[in-house]
Amino acid sequence: MHSPSSPARRVQMALLGLLLLGAGAAQADQLDTILAAKKLRVAIDLAVPPYSMKDDKLRLIGSDVETAQRMAKDFGLELEVVPTTLTNRVPYLQTNKADIVISAFWITPARAKVIDFSVPYAPILVVVGAPRSMKITSPADLAGKKIIATRGTTNDQELTKIAPSSATITRFDDDATSMTAMVSGQADIWATSPMLLKVVNQKNPSRDIESKLTLKANLLAVGLRKGEPRLKEKIDGWIRTNLSNGELNTIYKKYHEAELPPEILHPAS
Repeated sequence: MHSPSSPARRVQMALLGLLLLGAGAAQADQLDTILAAKKLRVAIDLAVPPYSMKDDKLRLIGSDVETAQRMAKDFGLELEVVPTTLTNRVPYLQTNKADIVISAFWITPARAKVIDFSVPYAPILVVVGAPRSMKITSPADLAGKKIIATRGTTNDQELTKIAPSSATITRFDDDATSMTAMVSGQADIWATSPMLLKVVNQKNPSRDIESKLTLKANLLAVGLRKGEPRLKEKIDGWIRTNLSNGELNTIYKKYHEAELPPEILHPAS
């Protein structure tokens, strides 16, 4: 038997201490880390109006931006906006470049396999938009036509499902580039959201773009890493409170000129 002061005993105690220290670190979760840092790092694509954009003074505005600002304020944390792109939202979570994502981020089965989502806080429609003069009443009317989409988005995925084989889908890397193509007349048909079509008309009224087909209604949620139940519980609680008190509806209405739909305000239990 080793004496309490023997070298072997000291090595055993040192190893035990390291194991206990490791166990303690494993128990510390992301919410503790965020609260200790006194900062909430939120990944937001800054070119998805009206969810996120810059005003004429280069200040960040939009419904997602204000949602993030309100959340950080209510949590008593400094907000750090981490600029991202639509295709980088999941990788930024997985590589710890951001704590959460609030960026026109809708729930899909594929995403839910690798990250977690909060309860929904807003909707986004997937539509096909085109000039008012163009007749498009069904997917069949897209045959032989060029359609643009933002690569890797649900818009892209839903369009791909219904587009005739003779249609040509041109994919851009972000919504800003897609919008430039529409505003300038390089493209006439875009799979996107109704509000982005509105922005096209604001930038170039002669385009006279309207929604032709609704492909899907998506539910937006906050994205977070897997295995963080306390952080998810805190964010879910915040969303439910701010849906109940009308704050999230006020933010949405300010930028989208519409009320949150019943499935967001009164979700099925």
